[in-house]
Amino acid sequence: MNRFTISLTVALAWVCLRATPAAAQHAELDVGGSQERPWANGVPQDKQAAAAVPFHEGNQLLKNSLFPRAVEKYREALKHWDHPAIHYNMALALLNLNEPLALHHHLTESMRYGEAPLDKDKFERAANFKTLIEGQLSHVDITCDVEGTTVMLDGQELFKAPGRYQGFVKPGPHTISAIKAGYLRQDRKRNLTPGEKLQLPLKLYADEELTRYNRYWAAWKPWTMLGVGAAVAAGGGLLHLQARDSFASFDTGVQSCGGCIPERALDSKRTRGDTLQKVAVGTYAAGGGALVTGLVLLYVNRARPYQVSPDELEQGASVAAELPAVSVVPLVGGDKSGVLAVIRF
Repeated sequence: MNRFTISLTVALAWVCLRATPAAAQHAELDVGGSQERPWANGVPQDKQAAAAVPFHEGNQLLKNSLFPRAVEKYREALKHWDHPAIHYNMALALLNLNEPLALHHHLTESMRYGEAPLDKDKFERAANFKTLIEGQLSHVDITCDVEGTTVMLDGQELFKAPGRYQGFVKPGPHTISAIKAGYLRQDRKRNLTPGEKLQLPLKLYADEELTRYNRYWAAWKPWTMLGVGAAVAAGGGLLHLQARDSFASFDTGVQSCGGCIPERALDSKRTRGDTLQKVAVGTYAAGGGALVTGLVLLYVNRARPYQVSPDELEQGASVAAELPAVSVVPLVGGDKSGVLAVIRF
């Protein structure tokens, strides 16, 4: 027995306790009545009589607790005459079959003309029970103004937009869909609770309206790495020029003395040139590593498209697709240079 069945049983017991013996009985048809009867307008006597046969058979089945067969008979009677009393007795049979939506429908139809086709007690009983049933169901109010849109609830078409649907559904998960050529299909999922009232205006969106882009890092970071690499490489170039000047000065000094053994002051220029040249080479390696790293970062950090749902868009939520963590580190030193990339999923 599910939660709805338990709640329904409790509600039924409450109504029955309040009902008088007369109110607990089934309703009767007023075939051939002479007073003004709006529910009989346009229904000829032969149709009324034809409805009375399965109606009375259904009443006997109801008394004997043969509820599914009673429902069949009342359904047959309704084909001849849409009478509130038939709906009322149908509701009595449905009470025991755990069909809350059908039960609510027939209770509503039984009350369409007020107390007159039933009686005061039965009308009040139907009204009280209808209120209790509505507390156990969920109510949906779905609208769509985009012309030509097919709106569906759990795979069943509700209407072609523009339009509106209001009605009760069983509590639990439901899917409201909106479909139109040229727009993305929408499937709004809702898990409704007993007594909940859902208002859902449906809007349609093109693909680009739901597309967002994200990156691993801020866009300036890879460009900063490229800039650093270029600056370091440029620094290496300056050091290389200084090393060249030191070597040129050393060569000039040796030539001026006719190839003599250079003195300490002159030899220091060659030593300085060697040092600057080594530093320049290391700087080139570091700058090159930074440049390669920057290029890798630019590629890895390119904008990646992802889609948000219509609910996320309408709620204004800041939603980003999850990306794996990426670290990129330049390797420079000794006889190694390159880039180390680590991706963590």
